[in-house]
Amino acid sequence: MIIRSVTELRKRFHTMTAGDLFCGIIGAGPGKATMLIDLASRGVHCLPAPLAQMLNGSKVAQALVLKDYMLPDTAVVTRRKDLFDLITQYNRRRITAVVTKEDRLHCGRGIRRWEGIETLHSFMAQDQGFYPFVVQPFQDQLTDVRAIVVGDFVEAYVRYNPDNFRANISGGGESRPYALAPQEEQFCRAVMERAQFPFAHIDLQIMADGRYFLSEIALNGGIRAARINREQLDAKKEVVIERLIAELT
Repeated sequence: MIIRSVTELRKRFHTMTAGDLFCGIIGAGPGKATMLIDLASRGVHCLPAPLAQMLNGSKVAQALVLKDYMLPDTAVVTRRKDLFDLITQYNRRRITAVVTKEDRLHCGRGIRRWEGIETLHSFMAQDQGFYPFVVQPFQDQLTDVRAIVVGDFVEAYVRYNPDNFRANISGGGESRPYALAPQEEQFCRAVMERAQFPFAHIDLQIMADGRYFLSEIALNGGIRAARINREQLDAKKEVVIERLIAELT
């Protein structure tokens, strides 16, 4: 049995058995994790994979699983003690300004810059509103690149904004085409393999010294600055999914 919509999945959820296939993305609502874990435990195939669906859209989940691909000293803060312990770590490394990423907020709305880890700690002592979140050292000299990888198709572009460190195009940023170096494309595909993404929109942080790190990854994302249009891109994603279905059935 192959199910291709969340509506149909909910109708047939309790009758699915090992070897059945759900092809679709469960939204971020309540019960998502439980449904994916239950399907996997019953041997039901999911496309995209349960891991990819759990990472998709969650900055915290990505920092937990894909930390080795991210900026050094990237940390997930789930409670006050985590943040308190991070003060010593960051001060010991002489890290001053930091950035926080609030989970499940997009288009730069959850990205905040702090002058230091102590400033962040003082603020959070008065506010319990947005745990958990991701903390990273602030980098003022980097190139923000969005890469789209679907099968053999690869397109990338730089995003920049001289008036805002958040380079999101939706927030007033601009763009220009970018040619991924072979090692950068290989890095993107390694991240996809680790995260079990069949295709991806990947945000890279490329340092002035040539090093590159993962910022975020998503199954779908904005393509306002891409040469490919949404219809063409969706068609390429469909080809990838149909190939994976054929391999599983």
